[in-house]
Amino acid sequence: MSFNIGLSGMRAASKDLNVTGNNIANAGTAGFKQSRAEFADVYAANMGTGKNQVGSGVLLANVSQQFSQGNINYTQNALDLAINGNGFFITSNNGEISYTRAGYFGTDREGYVVNNMGNRLQGYSVDAAGNLIRVQSDLRIQSGQQEPKATSSVVQGFNLNSTDTRPANANTFNPEDPLSYNASTSTNIYDAQGNPHVMTQYFVKDAPPPPPASATNSWVMHVLIDGVNPRDPSSTLPFSYNVNFNSAGQFADPGAFTARASTPAADPALDAPTVVGENGTLSFAAADWTPAEPDPTAPGTMVANGASNSAIVFDMRGSSQYASSFGVNRLSQDGYTTGQLAGLEIDDSGVVFARYTNGQSKVQGQVLLANFANVQGLTPAGKTAWTQSFASGEPVIGTPRSSTMGALQSGALEDSNVELSDQLVNLIVAQRNYQANAKTIETESAITQTIINLR
Repeated sequence: MSFNIGLSGMRAASKDLNVTGNNIANAGTAGFKQSRAEFADVYAANMGTGKNQVGSGVLLANVSQQFSQGNINYTQNALDLAINGNGFFITSNNGEISYTRAGYFGTDREGYVVNNMGNRLQGYSVDAAGNLIRVQSDLRIQSGQQEPKATSSVVQGFNLNSTDTRPANANTFNPEDPLSYNASTSTNIYDAQGNPHVMTQYFVKDAPPPPPASATNSWVMHVLIDGVNPRDPSSTLPFSYNVNFNSAGQFADPGAFTARASTPAADPALDAPTVVGENGTLSFAAADWTPAEPDPTAPGTMVANGASNSAIVFDMRGSSQYASSFGVNRLSQDGYTTGQLAGLEIDDSGVVFARYTNGQSKVQGQVLLANFANVQGLTPAGKTAWTQSFASGEPVIGTPRSSTMGALQSGALEDSNVELSDQLVNLIVAQRNYQANAKTIETESAITQTIINLR
């Protein structure tokens, strides 16, 4: 019997060495989770045995994987991903689903996000408008250029100096004559083909009212795009508006803007359109702006460039007329030109952003994670992957940082959770156990030989 007990101990020690050796071999494998050999003693199942029954050896009860967190190691690849917390990446190989903590990801020739085994990462895709479609699918990066967008909104805040006086040549406005206006500012806007255009606003202190009043809270704003009339590129007459403030230096309510003729003899067809919108806003209809470009046949003149544009709402609420120098303190517009893909960014909730050369970014999708009620019940499938089993339960799928899911770290990998110093100690222990069990067999052999030699 001692032979079998010793043999079982040697087998157990050998399996312990195998598990420890596998841990050591994968100490540098990203996403690897170390295993632990778990043993149980063996007793003969004879009827009527007493409580002092002698054991029959040892057996390997289980090889249990330890899903503790590995260290986060930062890389230079934006598509390298690490999970800080619970969860597994979901990958598909032609519909065969597996789960992994190894975040080696890149793109294939079709733009799908794949791991180093060619399996496609699962997530939410987006529709044409960039909205997430919350159905699990293969995550794909659109590598094509970003289409341009015509400006449809300009948000601007400025201060006009209340102490300014009406300039000397205000009655004959000329953008090239600084004595015909008090201040100016320019903003880039875009047509539907992505061509940039310079919209310039010129502010002129209005003439004071008749006595007994001695001051005015009204200004004239002249608007040119590319130096010409927004509606007719062949004309240099501006769109002109009255800009009205109250005695506290804030936009008058109502009537912050009213349209006016650019000059007393202005062509009515070129005058500013009717002001539309809430207090502090005004609008250009699509027909109020004809995108222009320099005329190659007549230097110094502008002609329509063939591009369309959208209606533009100018939101200038928050502008003021205070006793301080002119300045623009807020400016944004929503148009942009064509952009080429310049890079990718992934935030900690798994949302994938494409960054373009035009300074814009666009949502490309969102990474999904899966978690299980019993992660130790997962079946190892090799290549640092696991598959679902009856023991693991069904996967709970969600986005990073939702529910019990961990956060995602882009440009990083999760290191193996193997602690080499512990494994080296385990090697010594397993070797000692193996030698001790071999000694048991050797001793039993000597005893048996002694019995055989009895005469």
